Amino acid sequence: MPCPSSPILFLALCSTRQEARKEERMPGYRVPSDYSQEPPRHPSLRINAKEPFNAEPLRCNLLESYITTVDMFYKRNHGPIPLVDNIDRYRVVINGLIENSREFSMAEIRSLPKYNVTATLQCAGNRRTAMSKVKTVKGVGWDVCALGNAVWGGAKLSDVLEWIGIPKLTAVTSLGGKHVEFVSVDQCKEEKGGPYKASIPLSQATNPLADVLLAYEMNGEVLNRDHGYPLRVIVPGVIGARSVKWLDCINIIEEESQGFFMQKDYKMFPPSVNWDNIVWSSRRPQMDFPVQSAICSLEDVDVVKQGKVDVAANVQPESVEEIWNLRGVLNTSWHRVRVRNASLPIASSNL
Repeated sequence: MPCPSSPILFLALCSTRQEARKEERMPGYRVPSDYSQEPPRHPSLRINAKEPFNAEPLRCNLLESYITTVDMFYKRNHGPIPLVDNIDRYRVVINGLIENSREFSMAEIRSLPKYNVTATLQCAGNRRTAMSKVKTVKGVGWDVCALGNAVWGGAKLSDVLEWIGIPKLTAVTSLGGKHVEFVSVDQCKEEKGGPYKASIPLSQATNPLADVLLAYEMNGEVLNRDHGYPLRVIVPGVIGARSVKWLDCINIIEEESQGFFMQKDYKMFPPSVNWDNIVWSSRRPQMDFPVQSAICSLEDVDVVKQGKVDVAANVQPESVEEIWNLRGVLNTSWHRVRVRNASLPIASSNL
């Protein structure tokens, strides 16, 4: 059906559609009300939170392979892991500021050309524990391994959007859509029980060279539940929070997603900002991830010394103090370990 021209009417209809899909338990999907049906996980993972489950591999495990195995890939969740009751009934809906909305089955997604993209995902809060040693920050206490490198297989989002009438390299639709919002089926307390959502610019989504995928495979195997089965988004080069799992619908919208994790989280602030003076609207949502480095062949003994860095987090400072921020994100500071030898003085190794 044609999309209404009024943004307010569109939002109302979109909300109605999503509520209708919830009434039928989201075709093919079921979201557990508790954590009694969680999938099995590797026993060596370092668990940072049990409910919802958030865990990372040990440093030595991350070094074992250039391609991170599925078991050793970090797990980042905001609620119980969804279940698929009937994959044949599963549909992903594309609607919003486009001429016609459309539902796609997994069979239709798989009928499009398949691409394999090797891409690293990393939680924006990776190395948050180092910031907490300076001053406590809020968030899951990640060490240095909330990242993984995998080969993702699926259809390019640019092909899917072209299928519904949005040409490649489009920045604005004829009805004024400028952003692509991905909505999950999981239920987040931050969204007051609603679904996780995030967005990227339409110009990025329609650019085939950006390699944005609707992925259904990971390392040559069907996605498992922890990593978004049956369908997820992969946005290479962008913080992991934008690669939405358990995809329910895609909305073409005029402004950035107004979801919690776009507007009230994952933004970069200078050390002078705290929870008493923070103004979320003063910063744009974090997208591209600056370069990080950490030593994974050894464990931490001490923290780094004082240094300087720009507040945009584009360089790697010697000290974490200069880039400390209240959410503990984008820790690009040096990672330092101490190596002890019984017959030699303590030596420091830096990256």
